[in-house]
Amino acid sequence: MTSFKDLGLSESTLEALKDVGYENPSPIQEQAIPPMLEGRDMIGQAQTGSGKTAAFGLPIIEYVDPSEDDVQALVLTPTRELCIQVTQALRAYGQRKGVDVVATFGGAPIRSQQAQLRAGGHVVVGTVGRVLDLINRRSLILTSCRFVVLDEADEMLDLGFLEDVEKILSLTPNSRQTALFSATMPPPIRSLADRYLYDPAHIRVKAETLTVDSVEQFQLPVESKDKADKLIEVLAAEKPDQAIVFARTKIRTDQLYRKLRDKGMNVKALHGDMSQGARDGVMLGFKGGRVPILVATDVAARGLDISTVTHVVNFDVPTSPDVYVHRIGRTGRIGRSGRAITFVESRQKKELLAIEDHIGTSISPWIEGARVAPATIEEKPKRHRKPREKAAGDGEFRTLIAGLGLADGVEVADLVAKVTKSTDLDGESVRNVRMLQRFALFEVPGAELDRVAEALGKQGVEAEPARG
Repeated sequence: MTSFKDLGLSESTLEALKDVGYENPSPIQEQAIPPMLEGRDMIGQAQTGSGKTAAFGLPIIEYVDPSEDDVQALVLTPTRELCIQVTQALRAYGQRKGVDVVATFGGAPIRSQQAQLRAGGHVVVGTVGRVLDLINRRSLILTSCRFVVLDEADEMLDLGFLEDVEKILSLTPNSRQTALFSATMPPPIRSLADRYLYDPAHIRVKAETLTVDSVEQFQLPVESKDKADKLIEVLAAEKPDQAIVFARTKIRTDQLYRKLRDKGMNVKALHGDMSQGARDGVMLGFKGGRVPILVATDVAARGLDISTVTHVVNFDVPTSPDVYVHRIGRTGRIGRSGRAITFVESRQKKELLAIEDHIGTSISPWIEGARVAPATIEEKPKRHRKPREKAAGDGEFRTLIAGLGLADGVEVADLVAKVTKSTDLDGESVRNVRMLQRFALFEVPGAELDRVAEALGKQGVEAEPARG
């Protein structure tokens, strides 16, 4: 296994990593740090939770000379929340070397930030609007800035910041090293990269390897008129410790918030039309565990990194498979398991198929109390890109019902082991396991149905009637 030392980091940085408890680099860090230490421009496709802050932050710390008082590196972020997170991380990485990191963001007194910049500041982390304001006031001078990072560039696009980003880039030296990180790469971001990055290394960490390996995923067919009531039903059945409900628009977010609030639920809304103060209040309440349910748009929730979120509900099917993976990545954090439930209207079946193709597995129907094995990183390459067309036996999968459930102490892994030990099937031929309290459902190749049912018949396993 690669270590941080293998990546060419200095002793002071390695000591700082020990201080914060980092042991081994994540995939994005392992791939991005060496070319960035070589001085190459970088495009990194990754999202919050992948370790991208260290991927660009550690090379910045290596570059900065604490004896020079000028601003040597600039990190642009789309939101105040992400700005604060990145600043805290960079301060931890640079503490032993004596690197001074200044955070500049809206919603806070600009004079105090101007004072911090006058006092020093080797690295500036800032939101786009505040950075441009400080430049216009001549409080932030970038003539010595050798390193620029655009963090979560696709969100900057969503918020309408790209024109201001280009203004800022035009005020930095042409000889700078530039890194662009983005969960997705829509055409305007690709165009920005083409104009401002020189021969960049392109690192892409597959989104599903970061998120879906610890998330149980379900789909729930629903008509548009029934969706709000079904959401209340699902939340009552799932009893989440903390849940994020994703809606596509600000108006829908407010409507759902009021509906849930009127049903007596402890819920808050989060979207881009709210004031910064209101958003901060909601974020503090949710992060502190005082608000169990958050209804949010994608843009507002982009910077969320909260390990206690147990559920994600996609009230609206995401606009792209990448957005789906990003959403469900808000749960199942730091070794915990999570559950994701996606509401699917009949007109959205194509979008669901695209998501299943992207993550490499089918998404099981939601039933109250259902359990399903999360998709793992190792399983993905072994599975067909279109699970419904998987050629096994007669080409179709059929469902079996087992008279064993959670009440009997049986978990998904136990049931799969029971099937594989009683037959010569491998684990990949047993799929979509749904554990209920007193029974379980699972699928096997249609051609193997009778043989599996016979082998396991004494254990209360029978075939579900075929649908005509």
